[in-house]
Amino acid sequence: MRTVELLVVGGGPAGLCAAIQAAEMGSSVILVERSQHLGGQLIKQTHMFFGSEKQYASKRGFDISNILLDKIASLEKITLMQSTTVMGIYEDGVVTLEHKGEYIKVLPKATIVATGASEKTLAFPNNDLPGIYGAGAVQTLMNEYGIKPGNRVVMVGAGNIGLIVSYQLMQAGVEVAAIVEGGPKIGGYLVHASKVRRMGVPILTRHTIKSAHGKEVLEKVTLWQLDDQWNGIPGTEIEFGVDVMCIAVGLAPLSELLWQAGCQMKFIESLGGYVPTRDENLQTSVKGLFVAGDVSGVEEASSAMVEGYLAGMSAASYLGYKLYNMNEVKENLLNQLDSLRHGQMGEKIRKGIAELQIEHEAAASVDA
Repeated sequence: MRTVELLVVGGGPAGLCAAIQAAEMGSSVILVERSQHLGGQLIKQTHMFFGSEKQYASKRGFDISNILLDKIASLEKITLMQSTTVMGIYEDGVVTLEHKGEYIKVLPKATIVATGASEKTLAFPNNDLPGIYGAGAVQTLMNEYGIKPGNRVVMVGAGNIGLIVSYQLMQAGVEVAAIVEGGPKIGGYLVHASKVRRMGVPILTRHTIKSAHGKEVLEKVTLWQLDDQWNGIPGTEIEFGVDVMCIAVGLAPLSELLWQAGCQMKFIESLGGYVPTRDENLQTSVKGLFVAGDVSGVEEASSAMVEGYLAGMSAASYLGYKLYNMNEVKENLLNQLDSLRHGQMGEKIRKGIAELQIEHEAAASVDA
C-alpha cells in the first residue's frame, strides 16, 4: 500500500493547476494521468485563449500546457504517474491503479478528481462509417500528429468547439462544406462564427444529420431541417458529398469514479449531465474528495484551470497547509470564475452551480 497526502486524478488543465497549487503550499502530490502525455485538451488547442492575463489570454493552448509542465517539473513535491489508469475509489479511501500491467493500491489523505469529459455523439443510420469523427479526434489528428483527416467535411455543431475546429480544418487545407446546428441559434462566440462565415462557410441552424452514406467509408451525408419539436421535416433534405463528418455536439462529465466513491450527484443539463454536489471550496459530499474542471461541469479550459487552482488550495488547506493570504487568494479565484461565467451561457452555468451548492449544504445540515 502506497500512501500520499494528495492524489490528483487527471493531467489536463484542471489537474495540472491543482497539483501545482497544492505542491506550492507544501503538500506531497501524486498526479495520475491515463495518457502517456500530460496537458489534456490543451496540447491539441492551437487557438488563442480569451479571458485575462491570469488565464493566459492571447496564448495558445499548447503553449499554456508547456508553461504548466515547466512549473510541474520545477516542483519536487509532485510525483508523476503517466500511462496509469485509476481503477476505483473505495469507501475506505483506497484508490487502485493500473500502471503498465502492475496493480497498485494508494491511500491518499485527500483526492482531487479532474478527469475531464467525453464527447457526446448522435444516432443516425451508418454513424459508424470510417470518416465520422468526434471533434476531439480531429484535433488530435491535425494538431498533435499533423495528419489531414480528409478533403471535405461537414461539421455538426456550432458551439465554440465546432466553430474553432472548422477554422482549424480550413487552415489545414480541408474544405468545410457546411456547419450544421440543431438549435435555432449559434451556440459559440460570434467572433468564431464570423471567422468561418467570412471564409464562405454556411451555418445551417435548425438542421441535423438524417443519414450517412458510403460502402466502406463515408461518401455522402443527408441533412434535413428540424421543426420546433426537433423532428425532421420530410422534403427539406440536403445532400453533401464529403469524406469527413466531424461531430461537436457537446461533452459529458467523466464522473464514473465519483459515482463509485459515493458522491452525491445531480443532473444539471447546463453543466453537461450528472455532476457532483460540492461547496465553494469544490469539496464534494465525500469528505476529503475534491473536484475541478469538466468533471464538475463542462466549461472552457480557462475555467478548468482556475478551478484547478481553487481545488488545489482547498485540498492543501484540508491537509493542514495554509497561505498567509489564503482568503484573498480564494476571493481572487472566485472572482476570476465569476468573470469567466458571463453572458447568457455563463448565467446558465452559474444557476446550475448554485443548485449543486444549495443541495450540498442541505445534505450537510441533515447529516449534522
